[in-house]
Amino acid sequence: MTLLNARNLSLEEVYRLFGFQKQYNDSFSNLLSLEPLSEEEQQELKQIQNDFDRYLTAGKVSEGQVKFLAVAPLLRLAGFYRYPIEILLEENIADIEIEDEDTIIKGRFDILAISKAKYTKPQAYFWLLLIESKNSQIDIFTGLPQLLNYTYKSLDNQKSAWGLTTNGRSYQFVYIEQGNPPVYQLLPLLNFMESMRAMELLQVLKAICQL
Repeated sequence: MTLLNARNLSLEEVYRLFGFQKQYNDSFSNLLSLEPLSEEEQQELKQIQNDFDRYLTAGKVSEGQVKFLAVAPLLRLAGFYRYPIEILLEENIADIEIEDEDTIIKGRFDILAISKAKYTKPQAYFWLLLIESKNSQIDIFTGLPQLLNYTYKSLDNQKSAWGLTTNGRSYQFVYIEQGNPPVYQLLPLLNFMESMRAMELLQVLKAICQL
């Protein structure tokens, strides 16, 4: 039996173990209905930007600071703190067993948003959004193997799920679909420090929250 740590897997290894195929999607509107932001939402979004930018200007922003200063406020503003959604932090996920490879992969996800109003099967809640965060100096694509690895488990119970990997400044959304082979779509990369992209980021989070 081979035991692997999810954090150490390369994208190539994830492809080999799970058979993922990559696609590119150049528009969020192909998957989500994005609504205009209110003036109040835009003002609060700008405050989150300014707070994060102050730390970014001072130097490296740690993974914990990214979660606290950027990700958490954005999730709150997008509505993820309200019922029926529940936020889980760094929980142990169930071991993922791949029988034909005789392999077990273990790991911890950073942030998971589930809907307590939707069940995929008894005692299994619907996964809305899985988030993998890194510090501000790490390329966000280093979190993609972990994101795909963890989200693959959710496809046992639902047809699709959303993932997000971020370093606080850049946000890469991924739409993962059940299939043979499973497919993941890379959506346009969003820079939180650009006003228009920051507003689109919040619109996307709000749309996922309302799924």
